[in-house]
Amino acid sequence: MRVSQMQQALRDEGLDGWLFFDHHRRDPLAYRVLDFEPPHIPTRRWYYLVPAEGEPVKLVHRIESGMLDALPGERTLYAGWGTQRAGLERMLAGRRRIAMQYSPHCAVPYVAMVDAGTVELVRETGVEVASSANLIQFFEARWDQAKLESHLAAGRKVDAVRRDAFLWIGEQLRAGRVATEWDVGCFLRTRFEAEELITDHGPIVAVNAHASDPHYEPKASGSAAIGSGDVVLIDLWAKLATPASVYYDITWTGYCGDAVPDAVRNIFDTVRGARDAAVRCVIEAVAAGRPLYGFEVDDAARGYIAGRGFGDYFFHRTGHSIGQEVHGSGANMDNLETHDERRVIPWTCFSIEPGIYLPEFGIRSEVNMFVGDSEARVTGEIQESVVRI
Repeated sequence: MRVSQMQQALRDEGLDGWLFFDHHRRDPLAYRVLDFEPPHIPTRRWYYLVPAEGEPVKLVHRIESGMLDALPGERTLYAGWGTQRAGLERMLAGRRRIAMQYSPHCAVPYVAMVDAGTVELVRETGVEVASSANLIQFFEARWDQAKLESHLAAGRKVDAVRRDAFLWIGEQLRAGRVATEWDVGCFLRTRFEAEELITDHGPIVAVNAHASDPHYEPKASGSAAIGSGDVVLIDLWAKLATPASVYYDITWTGYCGDAVPDAVRNIFDTVRGARDAAVRCVIEAVAAGRPLYGFEVDDAARGYIAGRGFGDYFFHRTGHSIGQEVHGSGANMDNLETHDERRVIPWTCFSIEPGIYLPEFGIRSEVNMFVGDSEARVTGEIQESVVRI
């Protein structure tokens, strides 16, 4: 376990400790940050304190006394609620401010793993509970070289599958065969399996008005058929079927016909401009060594769209953190759903995906950005014009 690194990060944040808590594996972040697997599903509450100075401390139930044996530190046992409270008081004695997987007002839901009652219990010992959001990003959202390579490898495969999907739709149209949104989704999932890619759900294949629902997913029954004159949006995300791999997540839009209508091209050009404005914001800040925060990237994309009169039609954040889950635990590019003040730090990855969703059709353009030590880059292919299907 990275005790010395964690303690340095705690001191940098002005915190006296980091208190981990779990029951029935409700906090997957705790296990990943602490880098351990419990011997079985915890049926009793456990607590683990990493102090800014000194040795870690454990508090575990008597009937699960070995739950944290894989972790360093002194162990205290409890059984009843009174001894649990007393154990917490001793564990936290002399501490002023500690971090937990807590987010004020649930502003960062990916970090808000601790229930309100437990936060109340800890506060009653006299300590201030602070959010671990910055710590989680540092210890969970940062990649290493292996994760970056897995992302790039997944990206090459996903980009190829995406190209083939648009070609396949065109083949069906030219042959006079009916292809539905569901059919295209099946094509994509079959190709994922052949390429040894895995995904948690999806993909999104959406035609015309369905593309104006950012989280639309086709079903086997009721999916729209794809025909001439249709806008087709495909959002697909996957990772390598290997341990600790990370996701690649993109969205492209096509049009079924030889000539893309001006109305469609205008919306695409606006979305592309917003995407590129956000990308520039990241690249320029990282190159200059300037601190960059998630809300600033959202402002760059949202301001571009609002300035062209479509602000009301862009109603989600500009981007999300990417990791072992497609929606990771690092900084989001967000000043709409939340005001994300977390700093964009090196060796993290996130999406840039502005969209405009009109009643008739929606368009989104999504790329992934990786921030290195002194440079930032888009990690895959970039859509520059509407795909003509």
